[in-house]
Amino acid sequence: MTVTTLPPSVRPAALSAQPHAALRTIPALMLREMSSTYGRSPGGYLWAVLEPVAAIALMSIAFSLILRAPGLGGNFPFFYASGFLLFSLYMIVSAQVAAALRFSRPLLEYPRVSYLDAVLARFLLNTMTQVLVLVLVVTGIVAVFDLAPRIDVAQVGLALILASGLALGVGCVNCFLITCFPVWERVWAIVNRPMFLVSAVLFLPEDLSPQYRAWLMLNPLSHVTSLARSGFFASYDAVHASPLYVTGWIVGLLVVGLFLLALHHKDIVFK
Repeated sequence: MTVTTLPPSVRPAALSAQPHAALRTIPALMLREMSSTYGRSPGGYLWAVLEPVAAIALMSIAFSLILRAPGLGGNFPFFYASGFLLFSLYMIVSAQVAAALRFSRPLLEYPRVSYLDAVLARFLLNTMTQVLVLVLVVTGIVAVFDLAPRIDVAQVGLALILASGLALGVGCVNCFLITCFPVWERVWAIVNRPMFLVSAVLFLPEDLSPQYRAWLMLNPLSHVTSLARSGFFASYDAVHASPLYVTGWIVGLLVVGLFLLALHHKDIVFK
């Protein structure tokens, strides 16, 4: 019996190209995303900063007319930024990941580009963008209002990791559902509208009665915003927030989402 082997000149190239293919493909997809999303609109990346600044300013003005002081500290913009920017990261990153295959469908016909490359490229670019926005906005608020907060960088970093992981998990599940069932995009938009009100962005979970707080903390985003505020405010202890609970959501969503995409990504791309 004879064993057929590939020539040495062919075999190493075929084997060595695969591990490094994603290292070239993902940055290329990220550059394409940057030019198409921000490069073609007037202002470009400036809007990524101006939009959350405008939202925080409107919330601060509106609630300062009603309340004497925010839930924590004495500065309305800093309080609302500490919750809104984490919520905004989740919303934007999950929406961008959900549209990854639809956005990159023409490129996915090339064998070098996989569905995971498209998902990871959108996830990494938009996560890095939103983290940069958070740093710029918080730094701007501290400078403008001459604040001296004692920020726990590790705690804020944990909240950012959990928010981005949750966004990736939700995005992967929705990536399958939206591309296979287009009506789900409208359904999800309707279901997601109250999320801003039930994610502890405008208030603290401790402000609610135990009964309503128990319902609020079923939402993993409420844990994320509470953990973030405990990092921005040294006086606040997020006793009702559980990183383990959010991690469970992330793992569950990623397992389901990646399994569905691995099973059906060819049908999605070539249908």
